[in-house]
Amino acid sequence: MSVILHLSDTHFGTEQPPVMAALLQLAQEIRPDIAILSGDVTQRARAAQFDSARSFLDQLAASVKLVIPGNHDIPLFNIFARIFNPYGNYRRVFGQVLAPQFSNQDVQVIGVNTTRPWRHADGEVSRQQIESVSQKLQSASPNQLRIVVVHQPVYVERESDKENLLHGHQKAIAAWAAAGADLILSGHIHLAYIRNLQEKFQDVTRPFWIVSAGTAVSKRVREKKPNSVNLIRYDSALRSCIVERMDFDAASSRFIIAENKLLKLS
Repeated sequence: MSVILHLSDTHFGTEQPPVMAALLQLAQEIRPDIAILSGDVTQRARAAQFDSARSFLDQLAASVKLVIPGNHDIPLFNIFARIFNPYGNYRRVFGQVLAPQFSNQDVQVIGVNTTRPWRHADGEVSRQQIESVSQKLQSASPNQLRIVVVHQPVYVERESDKENLLHGHQKAIAAWAAAGADLILSGHIHLAYIRNLQEKFQDVTRPFWIVSAGTAVSKRVREKKPNSVNLIRYDSALRSCIVERMDFDAASSRFIIAENKLLKLS
């Protein structure tokens, strides 16, 4: 059994200490094999905010940690940095790789950098990125859980969120489903949901799930939804996947199970 902790949109600079403490406690209790942070690590891409994020992640009890940038991780007001060194602070803290990957006998994780310095909030996935991810997916072993991580969503529930959809998402969904992807992890809109893309897109002919995370520790919650993260439990022998959405409960100062879903995999 492999356990993956999926968090997103920490927005350091707007973090809440009680929620951070609860998340560290959850990780200490669960001891996930992998922690994945799907972008918007910081609120304004400032050096001190990245330092706070790194300090927090260093305390997070997970054997492997993968982080991709979000649109907030590129300077907004520092125009010079946005043009000439958009990932400077990110790379100083997390290294040069903007699209980290990980693979073991149970899990394949492929990060995709969907940010673009010339866009404000929108994300984009290029044809080259789609093809590169597809090739990697096709190299996975039959028993691996195949995960693609993006920041902006490839599917949204609400009409008002359609402007947040990843540019190129339809081509990406079709290609990655055909290449064998099981899950897409995303964030950006601070709303948590789990949906089977086979039921939403005609080009998808096999189970293929989007798992969206809310904001993990930031005060920037939406629709009065609590802070949330996802726990993904995968049994490679059965190719069985359970996703638990964990919401922060202010009364107990803990993350508790709010949704438990068994995902059908191909």
